[in-house]
Amino acid sequence: MNSDTQKLIDDLLKILEHPLLKVGDSTVTLSSLIVFGLVIVLVFLGELLLRRYVMRRFLQHTHLQPAMQYAIGKIAGYAFIAVGFYAALKLVGIDLSSLAFVAGALGVGLGFGLQNVISNFVSGLIILAERPVSIGDRVELGDVGGIVTKINLRSTNIVTNDNITIIVPNSDFITHKVTNWSYGDPKVRIRVPVGVAYGTDPDKLVGLLLEVATEHPKVLRDPVPEVYFVAFGDSALNFELGVWTAEMTGKPRTFRSELNFAIERKLRTNKIEFPFPQRDLHLRSGSLILQTPGATPGQIDVRPTEG
Repeated sequence: MNSDTQKLIDDLLKILEHPLLKVGDSTVTLSSLIVFGLVIVLVFLGELLLRRYVMRRFLQHTHLQPAMQYAIGKIAGYAFIAVGFYAALKLVGIDLSSLAFVAGALGVGLGFGLQNVISNFVSGLIILAERPVSIGDRVELGDVGGIVTKINLRSTNIVTNDNITIIVPNSDFITHKVTNWSYGDPKVRIRVPVGVAYGTDPDKLVGLLLEVATEHPKVLRDPVPEVYFVAFGDSALNFELGVWTAEMTGKPRTFRSELNFAIERKLRTNKIEFPFPQRDLHLRSGSLILQTPGATPGQIDVRPTEG
């Protein structure tokens, strides 16, 4: 090795070992930063392999539900990353005890500037631990409704029936009221209102509605469908068909539409009349203007009315 090459190597080593900053009793150099970066890359790759292969293959042989397996894999991955960061700092010679002041300053900064991020992160951990919402659940949060497809550190992905992905902050699931259609038991009851004209035989109508329910392939036979006489409306007798389903939990609007189509066909075939608004008009005083069909505008009869 000639002198020029040796000199170049020595200069490069001096650059790599040149102190950049001092943290407590530890000195951070360019070489330590490079080592730290490489270790962090290896940590994230290791977390990916751990979660995708080791944990998945191990958990698939258990009797845990898929949502629980996903939660355990996520939490194990976060723990692996935390341990990896600790090991990377120790490897480059940074004394963690010297970072107490820095950690305190960062804590204050996080409290003011990143409180929403931290809140969503903690909420994500709570969701994964308590599992009020799991992968595959159909949820409704405000005006957002759909299937939960992914729970991340900061947010949760919800896919609507229109195949639109809505990203919801995790804190919303903790601080707001959430309707989970799939929590605990996948069976749900769908209620379909039905109005018929006055004069309709209620017993006949109940039989027809139950026929519609039993003929639909996605309606459960147990619990059995039921029909409720809700009220005497202004223009109609109001009934309600209640059916149970497990397959159509993710598509309640489609399920109701299919039942409505089937109910309309069934009632039309059996000559059941649908109601229309009816109003009685009472004139107490004044004049009633009548115009005979085909009359010209000038041929108008004005007939007094008696109150």
